Amino acid sequence: MSKILSRFERSLDGLARRDRKRKLLLNDHDSGLLDFSSNDYLGLSKHPKMLEAVRSAIDSGVAVGSGGSRLLGGHHIEHEGLERYATQYFGAQSCLFFANGFMANYALLTCLPKSCDLIIFDELVHASIHDGMSAGKAQTISAMHNDPQDFEDKIYQARQKGFTGQLWIVIESIYSMDGDQAPLAELVAIADKYEGFLVIDEAHATGVWGRNGKGLAAEWESTDNIIILHTCGKAVGVSGALLCMPKLLRDYMLNFSRPFIFSTAPSPLTAYSVLTALKIMDAEPELRMVLHKRIKLAHGLFAKLGYESSDSQIQPIIIGDAGKTMEKAIFLQNNGFDVRGVRPPTVPDGSSRLRITINAQISEKNITDLAAMLGEVN
Repeated sequence: MSKILSRFERSLDGLARRDRKRKLLLNDHDSGLLDFSSNDYLGLSKHPKMLEAVRSAIDSGVAVGSGGSRLLGGHHIEHEGLERYATQYFGAQSCLFFANGFMANYALLTCLPKSCDLIIFDELVHASIHDGMSAGKAQTISAMHNDPQDFEDKIYQARQKGFTGQLWIVIESIYSMDGDQAPLAELVAIADKYEGFLVIDEAHATGVWGRNGKGLAAEWESTDNIIILHTCGKAVGVSGALLCMPKLLRDYMLNFSRPFIFSTAPSPLTAYSVLTALKIMDAEPELRMVLHKRIKLAHGLFAKLGYESSDSQIQPIIIGDAGKTMEKAIFLQNNGFDVRGVRPPTVPDGSSRLRITINAQISEKNITDLAAMLGEVN
């Protein structure tokens, strides 16, 4: 190892000593492991109608690459069609399509909040929100998880110190590591009371929860002070993200969002695939109904084992110790269940966990067998 690389090696060695060093694991679902790790909640990534639609699109000449940024030759009819359909589908004022949820959050938070503004965010929001805020210019303050009173207290304290700028509240509707729901109605009321914007990341709710699976924030979708992110790489089964917002803000981002202006546009084929997935979700509500039944079964079985899992498709099995967590994950993988361990810094110290996700493609027997195996590994 050359001297110039030694500091990086030391950092990796430190992670290994604390059982935190990551590595890539193949998605082995095709080789027999049961999928309890992916976010493909409805199984749309391999839905026969999806695959057929993509084949037909390629045969008809839909481009794989966009050829440029949206403002310089990369805006295709597939992008236009997706955004038009998604606006109607979600009941929004307008939509803007990004390559992924990370970039959508980053673009939003580096563009709309200004240096005189204040962002109050839930302490458990995911990395893309943190990175967007870090790169942005607004002041940021964290609030205790899912605690509306603490959000309001932080607003009051900021006002007492002389803050007079625009308020932004940033949350998720379902949290990716704990699977719990945000108190949306209370936070909407707070945003209204203080004339602030509320940004709601629906990454793990889109397609699964809310009216017709259109997200837990569906009833506020067209509100002037609410911006909603619908990730397309989870239940939608493809990739990308749709920012739903007032049309004026969409126009503003078209003109001022550097990640949007200077990035190559998402693949037209991806945009077409997302549009197809939204239509399947609308036409086949039974996928969502089956998933809800599977979630209820898993929650009950895990509760009997003494685990306080969530009511959503994300079922955290808290182990605590990082090393023990990874040992249990490997044991489950060796016995046919694709379950992954999650360690700090993704989750707080002492809360390493098995992050089990439920999808519509696994059977009741699969879930029962996993619960039995978890009982053995306890």
